[in-house]
Amino acid sequence: MASIHKEFIIDATPEAVWDVLSDYGAVHERLAPGFVTDTRLNSDTRTVTFADGTIVCERLVDLDPESRRVAYTVVGGGLHPSHHHASMQALAETGGRTRFVWHTDVLPDALAAPIAEFVEQGSVVMRQALESATARPARASA
Repeated sequence: MASIHKEFIIDATPEAVWDVLSDYGAVHERLAPGFVTDTRLNSDTRTVTFADGTIVCERLVDLDPESRRVAYTVVGGGLHPSHHHASMQALAETGGRTRFVWHTDVLPDALAAPIAEFVEQGSVVMRQALESATARPARASA
């Protein structure tokens, strides 16, 4: 089984990042705008359309506000994994910042490269979107 792991620091509080991350049906509007062009939510499953035309159906596995973690699995669409489980988590960092952790396990191993590329591209967009959406007001100078 292939594992893809990505971490990055966001200049925003974990609570602000969680507010965006936990909005499971609004990935295209809040978490990854432009990278994801549409998200349709039907009960616990979302259909996600990426900018390159790839469509996947992702079932919500867990939405845990205490640990600020969302977990999901691909259950349909264009990728056809025999196994897929991913989680994203907003962890507290020093200075009121957030460590964003994204982990994906997938089979077959041949899907690791295309999914890793999605993770790399998506991480750039998500970091920008999260920092923009949760921008802190500038301090007034004394």
